[in-house]
Amino acid sequence: MAMSRELSVGQVAERSGFAVSALHFYEKKGLIRSHRTSGNQRRYDRDVLRRLAIVRMGTELGIPLAEVAEALGHVPVGHTPSAADWRLMSELWHEKLDRRIVLMTRMRDELNGCIGCGCLSTISCPLMNPGDRLAEEGSGPRRLMREGSDSYRS
Repeated sequence: MAMSRELSVGQVAERSGFAVSALHFYEKKGLIRSHRTSGNQRRYDRDVLRRLAIVRMGTELGIPLAEVAEALGHVPVGHTPSAADWRLMSELWHEKLDRRIVLMTRMRDELNGCIGCGCLSTISCPLMNPGDRLAEEGSGPRRLMREGSDSYRS
């Protein structure tokens, strides 16, 4: 049995993991395209699955959809994106991802230590406790107490 080159919107949704509404949205944004049958049903060529995989990877990596669309704009419509196409797209994102990794790691490491313990850590915890505002709430680990039950509040 030959595999059809055309897929219905339901088949694309099932294969890609995207909701039908997301497929319609991506089509409106020009990331994918479909055509209509004589019965006015939407059909997609199989290359759309690879394009959607690239959309998923880009967005999972935190790449704005506009940048994903820009990268996909270099791949001709109807052409199944190849490993070489993916390599070119990912190279465009590499530097941004490296910077994001550095910033997120720094933020994780700097935020991880502050529980609002009253140590007057206005120099080392300016994001978590600017101006030592937690001191107004009382003593002890104020942030930790907020997350616990009300019985821990002073």
